[in-house]
Formats: sequence, C-alpha cells, structure tokens
Amino acid sequence: MKVLWAPWRMVHIGGPKEPGCIFCNKPEAADRREALVLHVAEHGSVMLNKFPYANGHLMVAPRRHTADMAELTPAEYGGLSDLLRATVAVVKEEFQPEGMNVGMNLGAAGGAGIADHMHWHVVPRWVGDTNFMPLIGEVRVMPEHLEAVYDRLAPRFATLAG
Repeated sequence: MKVLWAPWRMVHIGGPKEPGCIFCNKPEAADRREALVLHVAEHGSVMLNKFPYANGHLMVAPRRHTADMAELTPAEYGGLSDLLRATVAVVKEEFQPEGMNVGMNLGAAGGAGIADHMHWHVVPRWVGDTNFMPLIGEVRVMPEHLEAVYDRLAPRFATLAG
C-alpha cells in the first residue's frame, strides 16, 4: 500500500478554531487574500472554502448574520441572488468545469458546518473528479493550493460591482 503524506493538513484538522463567525469576520479582514475573501458586496461576500470538496470551491454568504432565509429582506435576497449568479459565471469562466454543485445546508441536521450563518456552496465538478482516495484513504487530493486558486479568481471578482 502506498502512503500519501499531507502533514500540512494537521493545521486544518487539529489547529485552533477561529473565534466568532467567519462569514461576519473575514469580509472585514485587512488582508483579504489571507482571509480567502474574494469579493464583498453590499448584501453578501464570496470566499474560498478553506476545506474544499473540489478545486475552486467557493461560498457565498449574506453580510448580515442569519441562519434563516426567511429573515432576508427582498433587497438582501436579490443582492445575494445576483452575487451567486455572478459567482457561478466566474467559476465557469475560470475553471471550465463539466458541471457544478450549487446549494446550501441549512441547520446542523441539514449538514451545515457553520449552522448559524447561511451560505451557498459553489463547487465546480468534472467527470471522474472523485476517486478512491476520499473513500479508502480519507484524503482529498487538491490539484492546486488555495492561494493559487485565490490568485486566479481575484482579478475576475475585482471587476464585479461592490
């Protein structure tokens, strides 16, 4: 059996958890690249998922802290819908995936890792992008570092209106 060593993952697995809500705190960060925040708009923000399912996995979240879609105002919902649509378009242009997963997990029982702040996942997909590694080795192999993905996407998001 071959072993794939990825010791850099221990920081993510066992490292200290960030205090507060990432969807509230990170868009305010002085260094957006370090925070993995690609875009901040009036009603929402876009950031890379620090624990991606696939290369280019992004999250779109409202600026206001809420876990309930019904609490969004019409302006917030409209702004988020526009931001989500623009995010999907950016991912399609940059990564040219063969498909995408776009959705959200609401509440802990619904699978939300961060249950108290709703957010959409935008995950580019390719035929054959899953293999035995996650199932057998409990390891995901990412072909590109998060910082490289950020650097690819940042210029595209810079052209979006704030």
